[in-house]
Amino acid sequence: MSTPVTVNKVIEKLPGRFIAENAADMTAIFQFLIEDDSSFYIDIADSSCAVVSGEHIDPNITLITDAATVIDVVNGDIDGMSAFLKGRLRAEGNVLLATKLGKLFSKEKRD
Repeated sequence: MSTPVTVNKVIEKLPGRFIAENAADMTAIFQFLIEDDSSFYIDIADSSCAVVSGEHIDPNITLITDAATVIDVVNGDIDGMSAFLKGRLRAEGNVLLATKLGKLFSKEKRD
């Protein structure tokens, strides 16, 4: 029996799926406010990625959603735009950054 997928397990895997070459010249804070779980943010700078629990004081974009949507997007069951259009995801701040998020992370584990 497999263990259930949680937001914490998903965010632990994000650094291993980060595509550094797609983040050249990018500096951004992506805040995720998870309505029914722990919030976290992704700090992109100098082609590196850090995932931090909690809330950043001044993110560039804030994505508001629930745990199931985060898991579905990261697993590739739904893309971010579809989640947004279906009302499962809201964005505040520099919403153009949201369109770049999918290019920063691979759906597969990277070396």
